[in-house]
Amino acid sequence: MTERALPDLAGPDLARPELAGRPTGESAAIGDTAQHLHTDAEALHGARNSRVIWLLLAATFVVILNETIMGVAIPHLVVDLGITISAAQWLTTAFMLTMAVVIPITGYLLQRFTTRQLFIAAMTLFSAGTLLAALSPGFELLLGARVVQATGTAIMMPLLMTTLMELVAASDRGRFMGRVSTVISVAPAIGPTLSGVILTYLSWRFMFWFVLPIALVMLVIGIRRVENVTEPKRVPLDVFSVVLSAIGFGGLVYGLSLIGGEASGTATPTQMWISLGVGAAGILTFVLRQLWLQRRDRALLDLRTFRSGNFAISVALMVVMMASLFGTIILLPIYLQNVLHLEPLATGMLLLPGGLVMGLLGPVVGRLYDRFGPRPLLVPGAIVVSGVLWSLTMVSETTSPWLVLAAHVALSAGLAFMFTPLFTTALGSVAPNLYSHGSAVIGTVQQVAGAAGTALFVTVMTAGTLAAAPLASSPEAAQAAGIHTAFLIGAILSLTSIVGALFVRRPADTEGGPVMAH
Repeated sequence: MTERALPDLAGPDLARPELAGRPTGESAAIGDTAQHLHTDAEALHGARNSRVIWLLLAATFVVILNETIMGVAIPHLVVDLGITISAAQWLTTAFMLTMAVVIPITGYLLQRFTTRQLFIAAMTLFSAGTLLAALSPGFELLLGARVVQATGTAIMMPLLMTTLMELVAASDRGRFMGRVSTVISVAPAIGPTLSGVILTYLSWRFMFWFVLPIALVMLVIGIRRVENVTEPKRVPLDVFSVVLSAIGFGGLVYGLSLIGGEASGTATPTQMWISLGVGAAGILTFVLRQLWLQRRDRALLDLRTFRSGNFAISVALMVVMMASLFGTIILLPIYLQNVLHLEPLATGMLLLPGGLVMGLLGPVVGRLYDRFGPRPLLVPGAIVVSGVLWSLTMVSETTSPWLVLAAHVALSAGLAFMFTPLFTTALGSVAPNLYSHGSAVIGTVQQVAGAAGTALFVTVMTAGTLAAAPLASSPEAAQAAGIHTAFLIGAILSLTSIVGALFVRRPADTEGGPVMAH
């Protein structure tokens, strides 16, 4: 690195004992020159690091935005493409599921390739998938395009988090991770707003035509400006682990999606249980293989990160929070449009304030984390999230949209107090040589939880709607009952986060990292 070479720039005389301590003369001049060179190098290095992080933040925001952009469009897709709600929600679930399958590989990719190579690959894949989605004539090709998009997104997220952990000093990580959590939480939160505005005036295809030029601009800027900040090394790729990951996580989420299909008669209990069984077996085999491979430092996903209890608890809390976030994001547009009969634009605007609140609180929570640590933020955040989910169990066909707005804003605020402390604590609790694997674990768990939460909320809603239909006074009342049931499940799960938040502690500070340009 540049800093290590700086002493040589000062010349060999600095090592002569007879010159030590002289305040004047040649040695002082040489010392002043070395100090200036060191300061200039630090400033240049810090500016480069800051530029790389900001470019990664901007690109990550663009790609993650597409995780939930299809939420408000589901009723339109059902009519336009002639598919069911359960099928349409796979345009979101498949996106997150693909990320869950690909992200474990990023632990390998982050070690094997340079920052620049991975950025270009990620944005190229995302742009290609976006173009394909805009041109898709039917559901099958659209689903495939979403998978291509997700592959690029899956690379970008761990790339951002690992780069940040490598470049930012421990004392500043809360502030910078606040920006990351803003991107990861706000981008999917405003997806429904963007799609609602577009769908009011244009077809669903323009959701992709809108994003495509932005993605291409980010790709061009990245090609010109992203610099390499890490040194790649040759590491093996265990293909069998990749296969096991796909089978395990894919089977699990697919099985969850079949719960609603079984209730509606489009799937059998046998199909559901076989899928869940295959998924569980695949994940178990994947874990056992990683434990065996990591003895020789060849694991696709090094699970030694879980030797830190702090990391394990933080990841468990992320599971609950991400499932709640994505389940709520997909249920609220369905409720607002199908039950309360709001237009897509009104639906999108109603969900916008919550996304803005989450974005504004991200940096604030990051600074509070650096000062007070995680627990004073996590406990009240968990209580607020749980309280909002319990309040949403009381929705009906006559609930005021303004109450939904207030609940969504409160939920967003509670989640903002959860995400930054959890991301920062989790990664700060693992050894530096495991940062790439820690990022991959967090990304994988986050996406599996989001996909499972989406599938679970929608399928429970479907089952609850069908169960309530015979006695309901109207289709709207039946669907409101189904949504009530889905939020009830989420509210019960959220209680575990309050208990878990009590056990999270601030990780021991590591040595200061490189200087950052603020």
